[in-house]
Amino acid sequence: MPAATFDPKNFPETEEDIDFTDIEQAYPLPQDEGFDSLVVVDNVPVVDQSKEEKLVTVLKKLITKAAGPIKENGLFMPTENKDGKRVTKGYCFVDFENAESAHTAIKNLDGHRMDKSHVLAVNRLTDIEKFTALDDQYVEPEQEEFVQKEHLRSWLTDSQARDQWVMYRADDVSIFWNRKTETPEHEYSRTNWTETYVQWSPLGTYLTTFHRQGIALWGGPSWNKIVRFVHPGVKLIDFSPNERYLVTWSNEPINVSRIPEGSVNPFTEEDEGNQIVIWDTLTGALLRSFPVVQTGDAPKAISWPMFKWAPTEKYFARLVAGQQISIYEAPSMGLVGKKSVKIDGVADFEWSPANPNSGDDKIFQKEEVLAYWTPEVGNQPARVTIMGVPSKEIIRTKNLFNVNECKLQWQSQGHYLAVKVDRHTKTKKSTFANIEIFRLCQKEIPVETLELKEAVIAFAWEPKGDRFAIITTSDPNLGVSAGPNGQAPAILKTSVGFYYLDNSKAVVAYRPLKIFDKKTSNHLFWSPKGRHLVAATLRSTTVFDLEFYDLDLEPAADKKDIAKEDVGANVHLISTQEHYGVTDVEWDPTGRFVITGSSMWRHTADHGYCLWDFKGLLLFRQTIDKFKQLLWRPRPESLLSKEQKKKVRKNLRQYSKVFEEEDLAVGDAATAQLVATRRKLVEQWYTWRKQTEKRVTEERAEVGKEIKTASDEGKLEVVEEWIEEVVEETEEIVE
Repeated sequence: MPAATFDPKNFPETEEDIDFTDIEQAYPLPQDEGFDSLVVVDNVPVVDQSKEEKLVTVLKKLITKAAGPIKENGLFMPTENKDGKRVTKGYCFVDFENAESAHTAIKNLDGHRMDKSHVLAVNRLTDIEKFTALDDQYVEPEQEEFVQKEHLRSWLTDSQARDQWVMYRADDVSIFWNRKTETPEHEYSRTNWTETYVQWSPLGTYLTTFHRQGIALWGGPSWNKIVRFVHPGVKLIDFSPNERYLVTWSNEPINVSRIPEGSVNPFTEEDEGNQIVIWDTLTGALLRSFPVVQTGDAPKAISWPMFKWAPTEKYFARLVAGQQISIYEAPSMGLVGKKSVKIDGVADFEWSPANPNSGDDKIFQKEEVLAYWTPEVGNQPARVTIMGVPSKEIIRTKNLFNVNECKLQWQSQGHYLAVKVDRHTKTKKSTFANIEIFRLCQKEIPVETLELKEAVIAFAWEPKGDRFAIITTSDPNLGVSAGPNGQAPAILKTSVGFYYLDNSKAVVAYRPLKIFDKKTSNHLFWSPKGRHLVAATLRSTTVFDLEFYDLDLEPAADKKDIAKEDVGANVHLISTQEHYGVTDVEWDPTGRFVITGSSMWRHTADHGYCLWDFKGLLLFRQTIDKFKQLLWRPRPESLLSKEQKKKVRKNLRQYSKVFEEEDLAVGDAATAQLVATRRKLVEQWYTWRKQTEKRVTEERAEVGKEIKTASDEGKLEVVEEWIEEVVEETEEIVE
C-alpha cells in the first residue's frame, strides 16, 4: 500500500506487502552495479514453516557443492501466508562470495533435478527484468531458408594431391599451389587482408587474419569470411587441437563502453577488465573471458599459449607460476573439481598428446595426462610429476638435484616424456645437461637418465618414433648475447647427435646412433613423416647453413668396411646447402618438400624463399621484395585405415608409375606450351615487320621518294657447309 495511506492499525502481514516506492525514488540504486554475485533459483519445493529450515539446509549444501561458498545469510527464501500458514513461494535468492561462483552456479545448477517434480531454474538477478519484458504471446520464429555452405576442406580433393601455402608480402596476402620446379600456381589474393600477420588453424580448415577490432576466419573455395570474433587489440591466438575452440589475447583490457554503438558487442560487465577470451569456432559464441594473472609486482613477459589444451579438447589448463595449475572443463568452462591444483613453486607443465580413447595398446593411462616440474626450494629437491586428469592422481614422480632449469618434451604419441635438465656443479661454476626419459609405454613407467657432458641447445623427438635428435655445445661463448663494441654474437661450435632406443641388450636404454661434430646448427626440424631432418643455422649474420639428414639411408652393398655393430651406418648427411639470410624453415605436410624463407621482419636485404626436396635439392627460388611470411597449409589426419595404408605401401611401385607418367605429361605440356608461346611471339614479330614495311613503302611513295630494289632480289643463294666429325679413332703402336 502507498506510504501516504499507511494505517498502523492495519499492519501488513508480510514484508513483501510493504510499499518502498518512496524510498527507492529517494535513494535509487543502479541495477547493473552490485548484483553480479546474486542469482535467483526458481522451481524450489514449496514447504510450510516446519520444513523450511530443512529445505534451506539442503539447498545450501547443494549450491555450495556445485558453485562454491555463499555469503553469511546469503540465502533468502521469501514466504507468504496461505490458509493461515506461512509457506515458501517456490524460489529463493542466493548471494555468492564472488561473481565467478554465481556464473558457475548458472552453468551447473540450471536444469538440475531435485526430485521428480522439481527442476531448478537458475538465472542472474539482473536478467529478471529482461525476462519479464518478454511478450506473453508466443510468436513462432521464422524458419530461415537453407543455404548450402561451401566445403571447408575442398582443397584436399585436388586431382594432383598438391599442397597449398599462404604468402604475406608487403600489403598482399596470397594463396598458392605448390608445383615443384614450376612457378607456383596462384589461387587467391587480397590486399590489406590482415594488419599484422596470418595463421592457419591446426588442421588447415581456417585462415586467420588479424584486425584492430578482432579476428576473422576464412576458408572454402571462394575464401569467404566464415566467422568473426570481436576482441579489440588482439595480438595472439591459439586453437585447440581439433579447432573447436579459439583463445585470443589482447594487451588492452576489455572495456565495454569503448566498443562503438551499432557494432557487435559480445561482452558483458563480467568481461570488463579481462584480456583473454575463449570462443566457440563453430558458432562464434563467447564462452568465457579470463584476466591475466600476475604473480609478482613487476609485469612479466607473456608466455604463450597461456592456456594449454588436452588432446581430446575436453580439458584445458593454465599455470599460475609458483602457486597452482587451474584445470578447466570444456565447454562448461568451469574448474575441474571446483578448485585449482595447489603446487608450491610449480614452474611449467605440458599435456601428453596421447588420447586415452585412441585404442593405442601402448597407452596404459585411462585418462588425460599432464606433466609438471617444480624447482628446488630449501632442502626440497626439484621434482618432475606426472598427473592424471580429472582424477588429479599422481602417476609418477622423479626427484632431481642441482637443477637450474627444466624443459618438458613429449613424444608425438605420448609414449615417452623427455625432460631436458640443465644442471650445475656443486661449485656452480659450470653447467651441463641431462635428459631424463620417462617411458609411459610401460606400466611401471621406468625413468632413464642420459648423462651429457655438454649443454643442450635444441632437442626434438622424431614424429611417431622413439628416436630423437639433439644439438650440444661446449663453446665458451654460449650465453654471450653480443660481442664487444656492439658486434654480433659469435657463432657457436656445435654437434648434432641422434639417439635410439636399444632393445638388443638385457638393459633397454637410449644410446647414441651417430654424432656429427664441427657444426654451427642451432635449430632442428623433423619431417612430419619422420626419417628426414633439417638442421639449420638461423638468426645468424654470417652463417646460413642448411643440413639435410637421412636416418634410414641404406649403405651400398659393396661397402665391406662397415661393421655389423655400426648401428649408425644408415644415418647420413646427404646434402649441405646455404640460403643467405634464412630466418624460417617449414616442412610441407607430406614430408617431401621444405621451404626456407628470408623475412623482412628479421633483416633488411635479400628477401624471398627457396623450395627444396627432402634430399636438399633446390627446386625453385624466388626473390620477393618485402617478403614477410610463408606457411604451408596443414592437413588433417588421413581417413585411411591401417590395412588400407599397408595396401598402398605394398603397391607403391605400381602407383609410382602412374605418378611418373603424370609428371612427364605435365612436363611435356609445359614444354609444348613454351614452344607454342615462342612460335606465337615469332609470328607476331613477322606480322609487325610486314605491316611496318608496307607502311614505310606507302609513306615513301607519298613524298615522291624512289624506292630502290636490290638487283639480286628474288635470287636464291645456296651455301653449303661441310662439317668433319671423327667417328672412331684407333691408336696402334708400331715397332
